[in-house]
Amino acid sequence: MTNHSNPLDDPAADPFQVAQDAAAQIAEKTGVDRHDIALTLGSGWAKAADLIGETTATIPATEITGFSKPALEGHIGSLRSILLPSGKRALVIGARTHFYEDHGVRRVVHSVRTAAATGAKVMILTNGAGGIKETWTPGTPVLISDHINLTATSPLEGATFVDLTDLYSKRLRDLARTIDPDLDEGVYCQFRGPHYETPAEVQMAKTIGGHIVGMSTALEAIAARQSGMEVFGMSLITNLAAGIQKTPLSHAEVIDAGKAAEPVISALLAKIVAAI
Repeated sequence: MTNHSNPLDDPAADPFQVAQDAAAQIAEKTGVDRHDIALTLGSGWAKAADLIGETTATIPATEITGFSKPALEGHIGSLRSILLPSGKRALVIGARTHFYEDHGVRRVVHSVRTAAATGAKVMILTNGAGGIKETWTPGTPVLISDHINLTATSPLEGATFVDLTDLYSKRLRDLARTIDPDLDEGVYCQFRGPHYETPAEVQMAKTIGGHIVGMSTALEAIAARQSGMEVFGMSLITNLAAGIQKTPLSHAEVIDAGKAAEPVISALLAKIVAAI
């Protein structure tokens, strides 16, 4: 299915039915009826897919209904079915659609809804992001404890009310700390992007209780909760946010920090997945 004929672009389409259709295609192409855990691997996290288990199938995401081609270098447009040592199945999503791509929020959260439709009960969301705490050096992995959604939109449609009190699972954060007790945590602020935040916007985020700034994750987490999944979030701090860091921000810097940290954080995430 190409971007030119995406069923999610039809306002009359049922996004949950599109997700069910996508899940059925994934089952057919992977030969796996059900996945237990899903992971969206953002900037710097991709190597984790090679470490968590045995990849038994890789599918170009654009072959699955509703998925879009990634717009960004550093993002892999594939879906992988991985057999974990525990015998569980992980679906690794390397095809994230960002809100700033202007495809609409349904496409942003389609991968999460599809993961839920494959049977996944745990949704792991990762990203590369800017840090507000000056003690976080580039390459630091941080647990997401909560979020502030600054996109002015929601994946929920109509009078749909979902409790987000404990959106980012304390159980899974505690589990992660049994593997690395030094893991810090913070509140993730999703901005719309694609521009980086101004120093004043970073100070606003800090004032309202944010510690991490980025352009993904919050909308996906809301959709995951709506679908009944337990959510675990991690950010790789790729740079200090504007005004905290004294040099200009660049996407190349984000990619470079991700590549440098990738072996360490991927191994950490693989251990966390094994413990779930």
